[in-house]
Amino acid sequence: MLNTSAHQKTPRTILVVEDEPDLATAIAQRITANGWTARVAGDGASAVRAASQIKPDLVIMDIMLPVMDGIEATKRIIAERPVPVLMLTARDSEADKVMGLSAGADDYMTKPFSPRELIARCEALLRRVERATLIAKNNENEKVLDFGTLVIDPRQRIVTQDGKQVHLTPTEFDLLATLARKPKSVFKREKLLEEVWDWPDASGTRTVDSHVKALRHKLGSDLIRTAHGVGYAFEPPEDGNAAAPASHQ
Repeated sequence: MLNTSAHQKTPRTILVVEDEPDLATAIAQRITANGWTARVAGDGASAVRAASQIKPDLVIMDIMLPVMDGIEATKRIIAERPVPVLMLTARDSEADKVMGLSAGADDYMTKPFSPRELIARCEALLRRVERATLIAKNNENEKVLDFGTLVIDPRQRIVTQDGKQVHLTPTEFDLLATLARKPKSVFKREKLLEEVWDWPDASGTRTVDSHVKALRHKLGSDLIRTAHGVGYAFEPPEDGNAAAPASHQ
């Protein structure tokens, strides 16, 4: 396992899971040049062990890996300890991306990719973790969004559907909560990128689309309506009998 480090005010450890040695080294070098610490694992099983030992701040995970693929490795890592995951895929199909997001990844990039964009995505994910902590603190008094069959608890960051808890990634939860706070209101993709991903530009609109598909996969296709050419809106469950959330303590 490769271990490189650099001095920085805010230490960050990034676990790079990639079975192509040259690419893994290139990513690790870029990470350390940015002032972070890089650890590298060459297969999924090694990644799970490394994540348990070093407790990284972020994981860059390739999907196609020996011993254990990136999907299964991501599930096991997140089950032990929540951590943002940026998934790498050599395939550009929407199904592969949704599969990765459904496994618990927060973002994805398709190979080949720009090293500069990779670092920018990592920085955005790390900012989101800090932002989520701050938002949770600021929202300690925010009431539960109760739509009958679907209940969203912003304080505990828990979603239940038909009385059963649904596992959502931090990004999926933030996306759902943002939409649900203003039922039936259409959010432009660019606005969602700004509020949920903290991206000031519109370069990742396909990321929004993929996360919406992942949410629909977990919660059903009727909850999020597509406003073609514009963005998305939250549609409360019909059996919830509520056009707006019935908030309660």
